[in-house]
Formats: sequence, C-alpha cells, structure tokens
Amino acid sequence: MALRHLACTFIILTGFFGCRNNTETAIIPDNCRLSAGDVVFRKGEGMTSRAVVFADKGGVYSHVGIVADSAGIPMIIHAVPGEPDFDGDPDRVKMDTPRKFFSSVNASAGEVCRFRGSPEVARRAAMYAIQVYRRGTLFDHDYDDTDTTKMYCCELVEAAYTHAGMPLTDGRKHCLSFPGMGTYRCMLPSDILNSPKLSRYMVFTDGKKQ
Repeated sequence: MALRHLACTFIILTGFFGCRNNTETAIIPDNCRLSAGDVVFRKGEGMTSRAVVFADKGGVYSHVGIVADSAGIPMIIHAVPGEPDFDGDPDRVKMDTPRKFFSSVNASAGEVCRFRGSPEVARRAAMYAIQVYRRGTLFDHDYDDTDTTKMYCCELVEAAYTHAGMPLTDGRKHCLSFPGMGTYRCMLPSDILNSPKLSRYMVFTDGKKQ
C-alpha cells in the first residue's frame, strides 16, 4: 500500500500523466552474457516507476530481478505489478526473458550486477527464486518483507540471497512517511544496488553499453 499510495501522491503533485512508448524493442545489448544469480535493475517511465525513483532518494532504478537458469536459458525472475500476460493474470512473481524484462516498453535504462563471491552461492540464490516463481507467489502490495507468502521485487532478490547465506542489504531499508498513514520501512532498489557484495557488470541505455 505504501508505494501505491506514493504513486498516487506523485501523480497529484507532478500532474504527470505520460504515455508509454508502444514501439517495443529490447535495450539490453546482444553481447550481455547473463549468469545465474546476476541481479538486474531497470528504470521504467511509468507512473509507478517514477514514484519508486522519487521515493528512493538518490536511487536510479525502479525495479530489480534475479537471473536464473531455465534448461540452459537465462531467464529473469521478478515480482511485478501491472504486467499481466493474459486477461485476469494477477500481479505475481514472473519468469521473463531478458528481452522482455528489458523491453523498451518497460525500461529506459538497465544494469546487470554480479555476485562477488562464490558462483555456488549465486546459483543457490537463483534456484530459490525459481522455487518462489513455481509456487505461484503473488505480488506483495503491502511491501511487507516479514511475510514471504507474497513478495515485492526487492524482497524477492534479498530473500534469494538470504536463503543462499549471503543477504545483500545487511538490513538497509528506507523509511517512507505518509500523512495520515504512518511510516513504512521497506527495501528499495538502491538498497540492493549499493551492496558491496555485488559488482557492476554492465550498464546500458537504449541498447548501448556505458
């Protein structure tokens, strides 16, 4: 509820009612080689994405996922609202191709980070994410990381690496305060991006490396 409320507040404050680009391409470079356990970030241009960046003071990205190996093919597992695959598809944890995750409809910029430690730890984190996807986990609109029956994007990535024995955020969270609604504590993408356990592998915008 916290970030959903922030999205509404952001719209009111900025008067932003932008349209999304319907010409779909992929911004991830063809030479980007993903590995299981890689943590991937993207910045969207939609209202909710802008609200997340607005809340994440100093942050760059609005969404995060984790790469997993699916029968030898790298896929991205992420918890996301508002991206149904079919009519009636609930907000949930999804497994998408990198090209879909980094579609220009959903992303204007992206980054791939790699775990600095053992590849086995990264592999275990990826396997946990697959389990979360396969159990049909719904998106957590309350952004409550004490309850893993539902998950939001940062919660999923952090839970995966915590399960593998290497939590990324070391407890870092943001405090979000709303008049009449109290204060919420939740992880935002910068809490994961700034982890010393991750190294930058590739940053890109519009399909070009930086």
